[in-house]
Amino acid sequence: MIKQALENLKINALNEIQQASLSAAKKSDIVLLAPTGSGKTLGFLLPLLGLLDSNIKTVQCLILVPSRELALQIEQVFRTIGSGFKVNCCYGGHSVKIERNNFTEPPAVLIGTPGRIAHHLRRKSFDSTAVHTLILDEFDKALEYGFQEDMEFIIRQMPAVTKRMLTSATQMDQIPAFTGIKDPAVLDYLGNVAATPDLLQKVVICEAEDKLEALFGLICKIGNHSTLVFCNHREAVERISELLWNMGLPHGIFHGGMEQDDRERALLKFRNGSHKILITTDLASRGLDIPEIENVVHYQLPHNEEAFTHRNGRTARMHAKGTSYLLLTKDENPVYLNELPEPEQLPKRPIVPQPSEWATLYIAAGKKDKINKIDIVGLLAKKGGLERDEIGLIEVLDYSSYVAVKRSLIEKTAQLLKTEKIKNKKVKIEVSI
Repeated sequence: MIKQALENLKINALNEIQQASLSAAKKSDIVLLAPTGSGKTLGFLLPLLGLLDSNIKTVQCLILVPSRELALQIEQVFRTIGSGFKVNCCYGGHSVKIERNNFTEPPAVLIGTPGRIAHHLRRKSFDSTAVHTLILDEFDKALEYGFQEDMEFIIRQMPAVTKRMLTSATQMDQIPAFTGIKDPAVLDYLGNVAATPDLLQKVVICEAEDKLEALFGLICKIGNHSTLVFCNHREAVERISELLWNMGLPHGIFHGGMEQDDRERALLKFRNGSHKILITTDLASRGLDIPEIENVVHYQLPHNEEAFTHRNGRTARMHAKGTSYLLLTKDENPVYLNELPEPEQLPKRPIVPQPSEWATLYIAAGKKDKINKIDIVGLLAKKGGLERDEIGLIEVLDYSSYVAVKRSLIEKTAQLLKTEKIKNKKVKIEVSI
């Protein structure tokens, strides 16, 4: 099953962390300490495959995560593995009715945020007595977000748990007793050189009043490469976004004050390449499924070294290389840097990069309408006249789907599909704004 999973994931071999997790899981509970981007999601999903039983028709494994984005990421990875076991996601901002309907045929694997899972347990939406495996992913972050009380309640409702796995991106003095973890195999890769990202750090020194202009010049120099711009507050994200749009720089934004649908759409467009720049708070520093980020820009200094590390961990993932840029005024000197990185020279006359080659097509039908990626590819090829290399990433949500299409062709494609049907049903198809 592991071999087939790796083929489905298009992975040639397991890394050291994943191999160690597979071996340790056979004997005991696991505490996996590893930096962001080290592949720890597969470190707990692959051992899980050998624990699931197709004869059990209720929830067997519960994965608790601190954020809805992380829940969706893990769900997507598990689906790609192609185990044949049902998986569902529960999180705040998602329809409770949809989630309750999903429990009419319970999943083998349930992924969710503590608040929403506790909500379902209190309303007896699903039977938790057969759960034998508990995974606490990014446990340190869950504690930081204040989920301890919910997690304690949830774990008390699971009397049959025999296998526990916990992951953390920071060192922990001790594992809280409420987790039930005793004498675990501790896999500590936080100081592992092999897991250390290949990260180049640079600094841009500017006057405080010239910071936005410096950011604009830096992005113009970086060009069309995936870039996360970190700010400390959502107000700063909104302010910078408005000014960059005025300067002609397309981008997305992401912060906790946005509606869930808007957040998902922003991440989706960043993932599929429609936007190369995402301006965000530290909400995007952990637990998001955004592969191949080439650059991180610290527009505002993070408050501590841990936050700085997690921001940088979004790039140079899984043996790739990345660059981290610090925008500093002359009197700023981060205490967590022994010395300032090498300076980055900005162009005297910045040239705005060309828009991404991809744009996003919206389809008003999804999983609950029995629509899948094969249906969408067929529609785009037969009725939209697109070749396979003109279709990019496809993401199918509950009631909607999004497809990356070559920007030069998207308006024509939308026109051709305007009156077409999927599964004999007419649905709205348009360019996503």
